[in-house]
Amino acid sequence: MRISLHNQTEENISEIKDLMKSIFKNVKEKKNMQVIFVTQDAIHELNKTYRQMDKPTDVLSFINDDAEDNSLGDVFISIEQAKKQAVDYGHSFEREIGFLAVHGYLHLKGFDHHTEAEEKLMVLEQEKILKTASLERK
Repeated sequence: MRISLHNQTEENISEIKDLMKSIFKNVKEKKNMQVIFVTQDAIHELNKTYRQMDKPTDVLSFINDDAEDNSLGDVFISIEQAKKQAVDYGHSFEREIGFLAVHGYLHLKGFDHHTEAEEKLMVLEQEKILKTASLERK
């Protein structure tokens, strides 16, 4: 799978780029994915516009409906929110940003967490991918 990374923040994402390569290198996927790192204000606006939720969030996924395009879709991640959540959850920023990228990817693949059964399946997939990059839960 080819991942295109786009930075719409002032943050240096060179280490995040290496992390994304490490996480997704063993994922067997024919389609591509775009990951866009955005500011807290930008993700707040996206959340408000597309989900009618007037607050920032951590990650948003938008499936690509163009059947002729070789892209699964776009994953937007707030670096600022990831930093806050890493502290809140007591794990590394790398674990959090990796989790958000994988979570967004799985949404593009059709996984969800509306029911307990769906959530269990999604968590299993997330942890399987993160474990290959040594980012499993401690």
